[in-house]
Amino acid sequence: MDLIIFVALKGLNHSPTMTNEQHNKNNPGWRNREEKRCTLVGMTSDVCLSALKIVTGVLGHSSAILADGIHSISDTVTDALVYAMVRLSGKGVDERYRYGRGKYETLAAFLISIILVVVALGLMTEGVQDVWAALQGETLQRPHNIALIVGLIAVMVKEGLYQYTRLKGKKTGSSALKAYAWHHRADALSTAATLLGVAGAMFLGERWRVLDPIAAVAVSVLILVLAYRLGRPAVEELLEVSLSQDEQDKISSIVTATPGVKAFHNLRTRRNGSLRVVDIHVKVDGDLTVNRSHEITRQIERQLTEALGEVMTNIHVEPYHGTNDCEKAHGVQPNSVETQNLASPTRE
Repeated sequence: MDLIIFVALKGLNHSPTMTNEQHNKNNPGWRNREEKRCTLVGMTSDVCLSALKIVTGVLGHSSAILADGIHSISDTVTDALVYAMVRLSGKGVDERYRYGRGKYETLAAFLISIILVVVALGLMTEGVQDVWAALQGETLQRPHNIALIVGLIAVMVKEGLYQYTRLKGKKTGSSALKAYAWHHRADALSTAATLLGVAGAMFLGERWRVLDPIAAVAVSVLILVLAYRLGRPAVEELLEVSLSQDEQDKISSIVTATPGVKAFHNLRTRRNGSLRVVDIHVKVDGDLTVNRSHEITRQIERQLTEALGEVMTNIHVEPYHGTNDCEKAHGVQPNSVETQNLASPTRE
């Protein structure tokens, strides 16, 4: 008797143990609204900051602030990218996208990491050139006080956006928002480096104006590290690397403890945006009815959703005999666990 049950769980509000926060997190419509709202807040802030920095750079005779303002224009491009990806990922399942559009979130995170790499390399190149020019005796112009004030405002706004977006990303489980938050933090660090150079140029004299490009080079290295931390998980998800070993162990424990399950094998896991996809073969008593087998799989699905969040399960039910070649090959005994993981590496 073979039974294949394919169920997409988008949140089980009938579960008595599921909190309101868990239910909201498993609700794609709520998640998508939160993502779009958060992205619009960032987009509006970046447009205002870009205009403020450019005007200040021109009027305050600060080439550093002006350059930072021009760089901030790229932030609005990132904002538009994230917003477009979030809208696409929120369209859900249809005939063409049977697993949903969660990979758009992952793609957005990957593209943000690429943007950070480009920005970091640009800042590093410009900083090295300015350091070399300073070593050759070139004198940098002293900026106006307003440049320092605007720089402080920009750092505080960007750090506030980082904290706000990070909390939203944690609350919704959105990889796109988590990457977007680190992009705000990278901007805050970049502006802080500019601010340090402006302050040095204003208060420490001409010989210390080289602090601006030196700080920019240091921050560019940090941004490269952030880009790697964002890009690696996104690449792993696009390549469909398995869930972490802790999550796989949790799945194994849940399936093993489910009444009626004799053994399981062919456990395959991956992520699709915030969605976890679990494929598994479970072995039950061959004399069980189809209804009883279905109830066992439903119980597994409920427990996986409560433990992991939004889950899509593909459960294949097989009769347990304890004597066939497959069971002997894996040493399966009654009430034991038979697992066969994917050949791909496990997410660390």
